[in-house]
Amino acid sequence: MSLTKKYLKSKPLCKVTFKLAKEAVENAEKVALVGDFNNWDATETEMKKLKDGSFKTTLDLEVGKEYEFRYLVDASTWANDQEADKFVPAGIGYDENSVVVLKK
Repeated sequence: MSLTKKYLKSKPLCKVTFKLAKEAVENAEKVALVGDFNNWDATETEMKKLKDGSFKTTLDLEVGKEYEFRYLVDASTWANDQEADKFVPAGIGYDENSVVVLKK
């Protein structure tokens, strides 16, 4: 699992790359990135499966904000990003959401 941030100089945006290692998803067929940036819609941001079995996607996100997110593996299992900037209660049981923080 990893998060990579690349701030754009020309716009108040950050290209955030979300990557989920093969070991974290075992033999998953699909992984969706679900969070504040897509209204928690599990069909909105499907991650691309790479040749090494990991999953990856990149989003342009507005700086100066924090975004809660989770990974949905094979439409049934939720996973957090262990390299997230922080974690907050999800409001459901004891689950937590990962958070990416984009500073201005």
